[in-house]
Amino acid sequence: MVKKIFLGIVIVLVVMQFFGGRKNEAVTHEVSAFINETKPNQEIQAILTSQCFDCHSNKTTYPWYAKIAPVSFWINHHVEEGKEHLNFSAWDTYDAKKKKHKLHEVEEEVEEGKMPLNSYENMHGELSKSERELLVAWAKEAMSKY
Repeated sequence: MVKKIFLGIVIVLVVMQFFGGRKNEAVTHEVSAFINETKPNQEIQAILTSQCFDCHSNKTTYPWYAKIAPVSFWINHHVEEGKEHLNFSAWDTYDAKKKKHKLHEVEEEVEEGKMPLNSYENMHGELSKSERELLVAWAKEAMSKY
């Protein structure tokens, strides 16, 4: 009985490899409108690039293990959900009120340690306390423009 269950699990995992889901692979991140408007310095831009844009823009840089189901499904779900909440590639489609609200959410989520997600930080490295403080201060300053 155990052998049959194990074999069934193996077959399901093999079949899953053929159904990886839709990837978030635009040609570029297309975040120039966001960058030009909010004007993050190089340090903030580096943080945004390494910790935010993969899940919150139209282009994700996938790690090697993202090709393996069920991890691929999990990652794609996180990216889709992240873009629903904030998509830096769609910044130019937001009105001023929405931009201010999104920057406020960045401030809150980062300050409270909710973003980046723990699962993302476990795989890609954590934001240091000083990086969090820099990002929060930048978001507050950028928000004041709206």
